[in-house]
Amino acid sequence: ETIQADPPPMIEFKKKADAIIRKRWGIEVEHIRGPHTAEQRMYRVRVRGNRRGEMAGWPRTVGCEIQSSCKREPYEKAIRNAKTYLGIAANEPSRILRHSKRAGIILPLVERGWTEAYCRQWCKENDLLSPIYTTSARGGCWFCPQQGIEQLRILRKMYPEYWALMMKWDADSPMKFKADGHTLHDYERRFQMEDEKLLSPDDRRFRWKILEEALNYRLF
Repeated sequence: ETIQADPPPMIEFKKKADAIIRKRWGIEVEHIRGPHTAEQRMYRVRVRGNRRGEMAGWPRTVGCEIQSSCKREPYEKAIRNAKTYLGIAANEPSRILRHSKRAGIILPLVERGWTEAYCRQWCKENDLLSPIYTTSARGGCWFCPQQGIEQLRILRKMYPEYWALMMKWDADSPMKFKADGHTLHDYERRFQMEDEKLLSPDDRRFRWKILEEALNYRLF
């Protein structure tokens, strides 16, 4: 209830962007949210299917239930019967094709011929360049199981309170954090070994078997 899904740099950027938009163009940005939190969705008890009676736990990689409940549903409710402007650039043909025939969808960047590179330059010149393109490795929820190893390292290092909360969720979840069967606790052990210089974060040949062997070596 008290922690936003955006990483802290994005929260601060949105506040800054809202103020700039209000001052320069007189538009008040409204933020919406769904009726449930991600934590509530993870801790809910399933009432049907093979896992009936179980805690839902980490969302699936494909068809993320948290995205559906906490993002898509409130978004679709908010834009019902409204015009929707999508920030798709002029050099994104597959996305243009996918959205151009949808009713009520307007693609202003496409209409003006603005490419991704030009949009980035314009945002930079107007103090509106998102930290996604500067200091953050990705956008999206800070607890998302689909994020990569480097973003998990950043999260653990810079936001230990978030990491601790994720570790609690991981301990309670019947679903593994990653689709390949690894838990967040597996990543914690890996990062601990990196902290102790027993593993290198730059090793492109890393295999989870290496971690198991290193742990066995420490035990004996």
